[in-house]
Amino acid sequence: MKEFVSIDGARLEYVWHGPPPAHAPTLVFLHEGLGSLSQWRDFPAALCSRTGCGGLVYSRRGHGKSDAFMGPRSVRFMHDEALIVLPRLLQMFEIARPILVGHSDGASIALIFAGSGLGHPLALVLEAPHVFVEDITSTRIAELRDLYANTDLRTKLARHHGPNVDTLFRYWTDVWLRPDFRAWSIEEYLRNIECPALVIQGNDDEYGTKRQVDAIMSALGDRCDALMLDACRHSPHLDQPRIVLDRMAVFIRALSTS
Repeated sequence: MKEFVSIDGARLEYVWHGPPPAHAPTLVFLHEGLGSLSQWRDFPAALCSRTGCGGLVYSRRGHGKSDAFMGPRSVRFMHDEALIVLPRLLQMFEIARPILVGHSDGASIALIFAGSGLGHPLALVLEAPHVFVEDITSTRIAELRDLYANTDLRTKLARHHGPNVDTLFRYWTDVWLRPDFRAWSIEEYLRNIECPALVIQGNDDEYGTKRQVDAIMSALGDRCDALMLDACRHSPHLDQPRIVLDRMAVFIRALSTS
């Protein structure tokens, strides 16, 4: 059942799977840029079941059924989530050593948090992370803006975001397509990450290339493992669910023996 928690006056929808933090490690799921709690579908419940972990899945402000944005986003919107909102959320749920499972923007948020020194995650599980802005990313988001105006994309997103949908889409695309966002990078955080990480990306990802994966692996060294998947685009857990579920479960279960 969906519930709500208040962070800085904003109500955020969330669902909890499995045992509480006192009894098992907790997976914290951080969704993509146009994502929400519901867009993970049944993947969080399946991963928690396979690993015996608890799981916190929530929608960031402006997403899903969480409260709407109060104003336009800055180019540091992922930093704000990682450095302000996420630490408060973890404190509220008494999650001391989370395993952060991030997708796209959510994966970038996980990297910023892990490299900031504000917390000590047990591990990172990263799908299609953004470390810097590539031409392929900007081009795809510009195409997406046209699709939103001329196809049923808005209708599909509105099923998850309801009245938030237009503001969410406008604010998200506007930031990513701003000229000053082209210099956005979180590479400075990578060298401070001490926990193990698993990075998963599709070889057909329309929003980024293997350069993102290589940057993370270069910084983390032998603490990082990567999986590149064929016949897979920007959402590995949806495009290749069996392989991704198996690989994540093996990685997470191994943490207890390392």
